[in-house]
Amino acid sequence: MHSAWLLPEHFADVLPAQARRIEELRRQLLDLASCHGFELVMPPLVEHLDSLLSGTGETQDLRTFKLVDQLSGRSLGVRADTTPQVARIDAHLLNRKGVTRLCYCGPVVHALPSHPLASREPLQFGVEVYGHAGLEADLEVLELALEVVQRLGLEQPLLELGDARCIQALVPGHAPAVLEALRVRSPAALRAALGEPAPVEALLDMVGGIEVLDQAAVRLPKLPGIEAALHDLRCLVEHLRLAHPDLRIGIDLAGMAGNGYYTGVSFAAYAAGLNDSLLRGGRYDQVGAVFGRRRPAAGFSMDLKSLLDVLPVQALRAAIRAPWSEDVGLRELVRALRGAGETVVWQLPGHDDEAEEYACDRELLRSADGNWTLRVL
Repeated sequence: MHSAWLLPEHFADVLPAQARRIEELRRQLLDLASCHGFELVMPPLVEHLDSLLSGTGETQDLRTFKLVDQLSGRSLGVRADTTPQVARIDAHLLNRKGVTRLCYCGPVVHALPSHPLASREPLQFGVEVYGHAGLEADLEVLELALEVVQRLGLEQPLLELGDARCIQALVPGHAPAVLEALRVRSPAALRAALGEPAPVEALLDMVGGIEVLDQAAVRLPKLPGIEAALHDLRCLVEHLRLAHPDLRIGIDLAGMAGNGYYTGVSFAAYAAGLNDSLLRGGRYDQVGAVFGRRRPAAGFSMDLKSLLDVLPVQALRAAIRAPWSEDVGLRELVRALRGAGETVVWQLPGHDDEAEEYACDRELLRSADGNWTLRVL
């Protein structure tokens, strides 16, 4: 018999101290995105399944909770990723001709965890740039991603770059078995899937520093997709080394093999203390095609909950303690203080304890003349 208070595996309550940190981070990141010209959208948590899975590949299908709509009988899905929904909004609802910058922050739900320590209910923050096919859009989201990393103050950040065009050029038809072998970096599984040696095996070794780009130029076939990918990666590396000389940059040309919708440059950021990447992003020009409008797109997303263990501990919020009273003057003073941005906590009769998330460093007392005054504790 299961206890009523137990939650499903990889789900957890967010308690006050953690919730405060997550909410403050959510506001900071949305304000940062707004400063860069991104507009906030709020798509629904549940949507028609065919919309949610548009152009996302088999991995996203396995991650998506599925249910039947009691009103229409159609198959619905609980979103496991917000990008397809934002692509739908850009293509169908906004329908703008020029560049559109959108951001979002909300929960997603995974039927399967992405790794053994992952939550199945991430709080996903992300940004998307639609309408520009040039490398400038990739650079814009990369620069914003690096600013997010800088704002978080995490130690030893590493930016890893890749490009889906290398895999697309060497794996005809995106054979699932080949992509999975690349994702887990298994030479045996790759040979079993291919049946014979093939140039794609070289991608398993294409991981390391920026010198990998020179190795790839020698070892990989001279195919248009590969040459375009290496050219764009070199341009990005050159820009990043000039703009961020202290940034550690890595290359992994097979790193995005398991993600179905990337079509060009991809990237991931890592930092000390995290079990997985801090954020992931790249170019995905095909996501909006199912909505009748194939628009160039680039962006990134991240799980705010995954940062709880590595963010610095913040001081408790200062507050004012007020004794419970029906006195009109006291209640007017409390309303005025709260209107000015102060936190005022009522001390209910018979209780001396305070909320653990607030440090009451002042209190309201009635003076001898009957007026209420603020005293520092």
